[in-house]
Amino acid sequence: MHRILTIDDHEVVREGVKGLFGAGVAEFGEARSGAEAIGLIRDHDWDVAILDISLAGRSGLDILKEIKQLRPKLPVLILSMHAEDQYAMRAFKAGAAGYITKASSRGELQEAVLKVIKGGRYISPSLAERMVFDLNTSEKLPHEQLSDRELEVLCLIASGKTVGEVAESLSLSDKTISTYRRRILDKMRMQTNAELTHYAIKNGLVE
Repeated sequence: MHRILTIDDHEVVREGVKGLFGAGVAEFGEARSGAEAIGLIRDHDWDVAILDISLAGRSGLDILKEIKQLRPKLPVLILSMHAEDQYAMRAFKAGAAGYITKASSRGELQEAVLKVIKGGRYISPSLAERMVFDLNTSEKLPHEQLSDRELEVLCLIASGKTVGEVAESLSLSDKTISTYRRRILDKMRMQTNAELTHYAIKNGLVE
């Protein structure tokens, strides 16, 4: 009997993960926020945590780092709406056992869950190819200089959201998002949102 903790603020996603396994195969815990997740991980034993990166109020990568400090041996599978190019490498560096997008098939997600439960790592063929490429080049792209939160803000701005909409999405103030925006522009040596959007589309950070 596998013990699976799903950390996602969307009920439909949590229910979808449950639907991957038949009755009697797994026991499930559910967390809608980072605070709930940390409490459940502190108080109970799990075979795997399935974590969304885009949680209101806190970056999933921050939560991942806290989970690994609390339970170093607990495998964490990232299940995200974001393409691998955006967050996968950061997630693995933070201690994730696997990264899979929400666009993946049910069968692929089930395979990923079972693989990390058994102590393996789940890496898609496309990501494996990217990792090999990165090993053979020392040149970093501009967005790779950004912090995890700055990258998250960049992607939201590039997807067409206003400062206010980004602030609401991340449960932060408009002033805080404006500060992040200025840092992003400075680090990437750009002046406008249009430049950020063009860059993000060109590099596959947004569709």
